[in-house]
Amino acid sequence: MDTITEAAVGGAPLSPARSRAAVLVVAATTFGVVTTEMLPVGLLSPLGDALGVSEGTAGLAVTLPGVVAALTAPLLPALAGRADRRTLLVALVLLLAAADLVSALAPGFGVLLGARLVVGVCIGGVWALAAGLAHRLVRAEAVGRATAVVFSGIAVASVVGVPAGALIGGLAGWRWGFAAVGLLALAVAALLAVLLPPLPAERAVRPAQLRALLRLRPVRVGLALVLLLVTGHFAAYTYVRPVLERVDGISPDAVSGLLLLYGVAGVAGNFLAGATPARRALPVISGLLATVLALLALARGSAGLSIALLAVWGLAYGGVSVTTQTWLQAAAPRSPEAASSLLVGVFNAAIALGAAVGGAVVNGTGETGVLAVGAGLAGAALLVTMRSPRG
Repeated sequence: MDTITEAAVGGAPLSPARSRAAVLVVAATTFGVVTTEMLPVGLLSPLGDALGVSEGTAGLAVTLPGVVAALTAPLLPALAGRADRRTLLVALVLLLAAADLVSALAPGFGVLLGARLVVGVCIGGVWALAAGLAHRLVRAEAVGRATAVVFSGIAVASVVGVPAGALIGGLAGWRWGFAAVGLLALAVAALLAVLLPPLPAERAVRPAQLRALLRLRPVRVGLALVLLLVTGHFAAYTYVRPVLERVDGISPDAVSGLLLLYGVAGVAGNFLAGATPARRALPVISGLLATVLALLALARGSAGLSIALLAVWGLAYGGVSVTTQTWLQAAAPRSPEAASSLLVGVFNAAIALGAAVGGAVVNGTGETGVLAVGAGLAGAALLVTMRSPRG
C-alpha cells in the first residue's frame, strides 16, 4: 500500500510501513467495533435462555446500540470540533472495552442493555471518524484500496469475531464471549495510540454542513440504498441462528461453522466490490440479496441449498459497506467526515430498525417472515439503483 506525500495536516510524511500499519490498525478498530455490535447475533439463544427473555427480546441487544449509534454518528464530529481524531478514537475504544466487560458481568438483562447503550455511543463515534480516514493515510490513488481494507474489518468480524464469540460462548458460556471482545478492545486502543499519526480535524463539522449535504440528490439516493439494504439484511441476519437451526439437517452445533463460511464469503465480497464502481456493484448486490433471501425462505428442507445460499448472502452483503461509502464520498468529495457521519447514522439506524422489525416478525410469523421482509427491502433497493443514473 502506498503512502501519502504529506501527513494529514502539516506534519512529517508517513513512511510506507507506517502508512500500512495505520490503515491496518483502523481496520482492526472496525473489526473490534463490529464484533462487539454483532456478538449477540452469535449468542442470541444462550443469552436469552440465561437471562430469561425470548429470542425476539434478546434482539434488543442489537437494536438499542444501533439506535444510539445512529444518533451519535452525526453529532460526535460536530461536538468534537477540532479535537485530534486519534485521541478521540483511543478514548472511544477504551469506553467500548469497559462496556463489553460490564456486559460480561451483567446480573440481568437490564444491566446488559445499559452497557449496550454505551456500546452504541462508541459504534457511532468510531465509525463517523474511521470511515473517512483512508484519504489521510495513503496516496490519492490508493484511497480505494485503503478504504476496502478499513471496511474489511466488517467482513473479518463476521469471519472471525462473531463465530469466535459464538464458539467461546458455546465452550465457556456467553459471558466469556463479551469478556473476550472487551480484552480485544483494550489491545486495539493501545495499537491506535502507538501506530496512528496525530490527526487534527481537517475542518469542524457543522450542522449546516450536514443539512447542505442532504440537499444533494446523489447523497439522498446513497442514504436511501443504505436504509433499504441494511434494514432488510438485519431483519433477517439478526435471527440467522434460529433460521439455520430450523433447517432440516443443520444441527445447532454446526451454526458457528456456517457463520464462518458466511464471513469468508463476506471478505471476498468486500474486496470484490471495493474494486468495482459503486454504480455497477450496488444493483448486483441488491439483486443478489433479494434473490438469496427469497430462496432461503423456501429452502428449509435442504441443508445443502441453505448453506450455498448463506455463502452467496455473505458474498453480496460483504460489499454493501464499501460501495455505499464510495458512493457517498463521490457524492460529497469536499466533506468526507460529514458524509461519513451521515452514512454511519443511517447505517446504524437501519441496523436498529432491521433488528426491531425482525424481532416483531419472528415473534409473530417466524423465521420465514424475516427472510421475506429482507428480500422485499433488497428488491426495493434494486429498483432505486435502476432509477438512479449516478453512483
